[in-house]
Amino acid sequence: MPDLFDPPADVPGPARPLADRLRPDRLGAVVGQEAVLAPDGPLGAMLASGSLASLILWGPPGVGKTTIARLLAGETGLAFVQISAIFSGVAELRKVFEAARLRRPQGTLLFVDEIHRFNKAQQDSFLPHMEDGTIVLVGATTENPSFELNAALLSRAQVIVLQRLGPADLERLLGRAEALIGRPLPLTPPARETLIAMADGDGRTLLNLAEQVAAWRVPAPLDAAGLSTRLMRRAALYDKSGEGHYNLISALHKSVRGSDPDAALYWLARMLAGGEDPRFLARRITRMAVEDIGLADPQAAGLCLTAWQVYERLGSPEGELALAEAVVYLALSPKSNAAYSAFSEAQALARRTGSAPPPKHILNAPTGLMKAQGYGAGYVYDHDAEDGFSGQDFFPEGLPRPVLYAPPERGFERELKKRIAWFARLRARRQADGGQTG
Repeated sequence: MPDLFDPPADVPGPARPLADRLRPDRLGAVVGQEAVLAPDGPLGAMLASGSLASLILWGPPGVGKTTIARLLAGETGLAFVQISAIFSGVAELRKVFEAARLRRPQGTLLFVDEIHRFNKAQQDSFLPHMEDGTIVLVGATTENPSFELNAALLSRAQVIVLQRLGPADLERLLGRAEALIGRPLPLTPPARETLIAMADGDGRTLLNLAEQVAAWRVPAPLDAAGLSTRLMRRAALYDKSGEGHYNLISALHKSVRGSDPDAALYWLARMLAGGEDPRFLARRITRMAVEDIGLADPQAAGLCLTAWQVYERLGSPEGELALAEAVVYLALSPKSNAAYSAFSEAQALARRTGSAPPPKHILNAPTGLMKAQGYGAGYVYDHDAEDGFSGQDFFPEGLPRPVLYAPPERGFERELKKRIAWFARLRARRQADGGQTG
């Protein structure tokens, strides 16, 4: 007897989504991951050897992680079981492991979506079942496994990196969608490019958008503007606490260091569009001035601090322009890490020399005992010396004088390099004259 809530037998159920209907039925049909699926790729070679190891599929959303896992099970004759770390707990994992044990010797490919969401204890629970062959684990994650997965789990699985789909890959998917639908999408070529850009490398998103467009009844193909009024662009992937955060700030920093203002502005805009805190960016931009421009342009750090203050006064979005101007200024400034490197070497030298005291001639002698010990003896007041320079040695006694700061011939440091050379000549002259050098 049918349940009260069962639909009538003659009423068709909801149509399967286009993305599901277009799911490939063989590995060779997967779009955009040819490098790993090729015969000489990691997955292709593994299948050719007849042995499938546990895997971690790492890549952005919509690039085929679930599809590849399902097809790997079919290729190897393993039972396919799928769970999500978002909805599964310890009790469900126990049931899955027990069912997999009863399924032997066929074997089970256990696909765990969002595996990085499992805690350490949950991740550890997979280990004995992987080791005794009860399951072949295929985990999917959008996060860097190095940061999110236990070392013990990673040591028992091979990480396969899946790539974001490019425009050509997405165009191939659109062609397949139109073939299945039976007609082209009602879009002009520029609108078609806009649709692909809206998907932002996500094949599933593209097919969902295409399904919406295919349902429209329009008198003429839509242009890019018309499409944009009907569809929303997929939000760019950006995790402010995850790997994307560190990747993009690294890209911004290296673009500034590489004197590329256009790339620097692009990455700044990407981070702001992703919701990054502009104050974090202001702090990092100021750090770039200190680390990569340094004394080659002594104004750079001050300009960054001013931009930071302007942002604090104006807020977003107006104050973001001040940060953009600081980024452009830094990118076009002469670059030098001479002071940064010199300070790092000074820190290392300080650690090596421990508690070596300053030379006695530069120590103050406020008591008679200290004077008797030679404190301050032979000190020459530099303002009284010729050229305002005594040439004395200020390093600990017995420590060979090192050269820590070596400015390049760039920006303002070109002038500083001349001054260093001038003082070096005076010091050598004082020593040749038998002057006090400590």
